[in-house]
Amino acid sequence: MKQFIQKNNDLLLNGPISKGILLFVIPIFIGNLFQQLYNIVDSLIVGNYLGSSSLAAVSSSTALILLMIGFFDGLSIGSGVVIARYYGNKDIEKMQRTIHTCIGFALITGIVLTAVGIYFVPYILVLMDTPEHVLPESITYFRIYFMGSMFFVLYNMSSSILRSVGDSVTPLKFLMIASITNIILDYFLVGVMGYGVGAAAFATITSQFISAFLCINYLIKVNSDYKLHFSKIKIEKFYLKQILKNGIPAGIQGSIISLANVVVQSNVNHFGEYAVAGNGSYEKISGFTFLPITCFSLAISTFISQNLGAGNLERMKKGAKFSIFTGVLLAEFIGLIVYITIPYLMTFFTDDLRVISFGVRKARICAAFSCLLAFSHIMSGILRGLGRAYVPMFIMLTFWCIVRVTYLNIVVPIFPSIDTISWAYPITWSLSSLVYLIYYIRIKWEKL
Repeated sequence: MKQFIQKNNDLLLNGPISKGILLFVIPIFIGNLFQQLYNIVDSLIVGNYLGSSSLAAVSSSTALILLMIGFFDGLSIGSGVVIARYYGNKDIEKMQRTIHTCIGFALITGIVLTAVGIYFVPYILVLMDTPEHVLPESITYFRIYFMGSMFFVLYNMSSSILRSVGDSVTPLKFLMIASITNIILDYFLVGVMGYGVGAAAFATITSQFISAFLCINYLIKVNSDYKLHFSKIKIEKFYLKQILKNGIPAGIQGSIISLANVVVQSNVNHFGEYAVAGNGSYEKISGFTFLPITCFSLAISTFISQNLGAGNLERMKKGAKFSIFTGVLLAEFIGLIVYITIPYLMTFFTDDLRVISFGVRKARICAAFSCLLAFSHIMSGILRGLGRAYVPMFIMLTFWCIVRVTYLNIVVPIFPSIDTISWAYPITWSLSSLVYLIYYIRIKWEKL
């Protein structure tokens, strides 16, 4: 196993393509697996120790949390694309200045996000039609969660810096430490001490602080071209433009997806706390289907960007084909497992049959179409690596936001049910995949 996760910053630029991508993907996969596990443990502990009402309170804010995560994940990935290109081109000075601009920008956005989030939480949750009896707990959970915004943004940016130079192992180690800490704190504060949802949120932001601190500390101490110097942290206009040119479309894409999911969540909220809890529990489970998707999307984005900087055009084309095939196959395999085992998996969250029923119904509609979700996201990663982040942004805006929201506003009132809401996903995944396929076929690799 050690040979699969050894650190090798040039594995994406040299050697066998499949081996290079897999060696890069595996640590990301393990890290995301740990992240998904501590998200699930959070819901398991809340649901089993505090009840379905508290689980609904946490679940009702999930879409909003994902909206924030979606934007800043995209922003950090877009920033990493810029760094990866300079790394592939061996332009160390520009890479260094981009890195320090990234950290400076992350510090400012973290402060702003914390202040804005804490103030506007109650208004946003009301707009989302959060059930009134769970609203106080939802506000408590989300306000505390926002207090850790700085740590979340800093970890995302610093881990993206490391991955952009080919190091996906170091962020994994730090994320594992943070995840284990989160699980222990969750169990102690909620399960043993009997505190409420606020304690679960506190456990999460504590783990985010640990991961951010470890990542930044590593960048400061590492003896490498991507070393971080506090004295050099500043926002340079030229490099900020490069970051925003790639990061803003990727961030908007991430937030578009999450914003559409906020609208979905608002529709689910109309069906009461059991639907909210069931939907939220399934989303935690479906995160496992999403694991290979995010891993290959992130890996191919870095792979394409580094090799574009190095001028390895044929290598880029082969890497794209490998990532599409492998990522889609893995996602569909996991999706089918979820489809078959969902009634059993739901019992880990609750023994309430009403909650389980809602989760099963959504899974039976969405899980089988995981291949379409994977294809769209991996294609998005390819285009980001090519510096065409605006293309997936417009595709997602059109199909995953406008079409999805239009469907919810027109079809759901006519056929009001959780099933109708759930079909919004595979329908829009199919449409975006078709457009991505057409665009991919038309890419002229030799002219890049």
